[in-house]
Amino acid sequence: MMKIDAVITWVDGDDPRHIAKRRLYGTPSMFKADDVAGSTRFSSLGEIFWCVASLNRFAPWLNKIYIVTDGQDPGLDKFISGTFPQGHIPMEIVDHKVIFRGYEDYLPSFNSVSIETMTWRIPGLGDHFIELNDDFMLNAPVTPEEFFTCDGKPICYAKRYSVALTRFTRLFKHRKDGSKKVTFKELMLNAASIAGSKSFYFRLGHTPRALRRDFYENYFSEHDNLTIRNIRHRFRDPEQFTPQELQYLTLYKKGECVHRDPHKTLFFLQPKRKKGYVRKKMERLEKMKECKFVCFNSIDLACARDRELVTTWIEKRLGIDLR
Repeated sequence: MMKIDAVITWVDGDDPRHIAKRRLYGTPSMFKADDVAGSTRFSSLGEIFWCVASLNRFAPWLNKIYIVTDGQDPGLDKFISGTFPQGHIPMEIVDHKVIFRGYEDYLPSFNSVSIETMTWRIPGLGDHFIELNDDFMLNAPVTPEEFFTCDGKPICYAKRYSVALTRFTRLFKHRKDGSKKVTFKELMLNAASIAGSKSFYFRLGHTPRALRRDFYENYFSEHDNLTIRNIRHRFRDPEQFTPQELQYLTLYKKGECVHRDPHKTLFFLQPKRKKGYVRKKMERLEKMKECKFVCFNSIDLACARDRELVTTWIEKRLGIDLR
């Protein structure tokens, strides 16, 4: 059976030491921009507990869970051992200093794109792994075949978009304070350009991403300039590219990656001010029988009532108690 690891990037942005470190390297304008360094990018409301619990509940076949942090520890051991007394997936905390070994000049990093460019350097990480943000969780039992084919090809859950059309529509995007907004689409387009994909790119959704460690090792050993290009920015920058997009497009052109539309398998929630929005979204989730992947994004921006609604649903779904 193929061994598959999980990698979760996590930060407790409310840690006073982390806040002080961000202020040391960032600027006031950065902290006002949610797309660069706004507080919501680093907020932690316990999502890591949901994420890890969902992996143990719905993907117990995983070989190991690596949690990538910046000198922090989410304190999961007691919770996971108590929730899964019959056994759980082994876990290991990996510090940024480990994956940036040899590139220490680019630390500290507060940039998820930079960090994800280096996660493949985790010591002991297998050639097949699933990468998640801490606000991702599984919603139902999954099998290895939903991430990798039997011959090891990663499965990419994404919409297929036109490069030309996306670039055209971006010409009309409003510039905030005269600066270019950093968007996921922009970083994916950058990756498409590097991969030589001129007609289309994959619009990656908020799903776990099946990846090949050996691809990154081979590719970045030949293109160290691209490694530097991505990790030299301590905060998100429009010059960067999405490393997962680069992998998927490069492998897809070789017939070594499988593409699937995530429409029925993904649920994404980002709080909005519209009255009743979160409640209606959660009611819709209940009706999504084929949903496997859930992302509760920026829940810190929701009101207390809506946060309680989401937390209660998660605890019931995963059979956990965080009170």
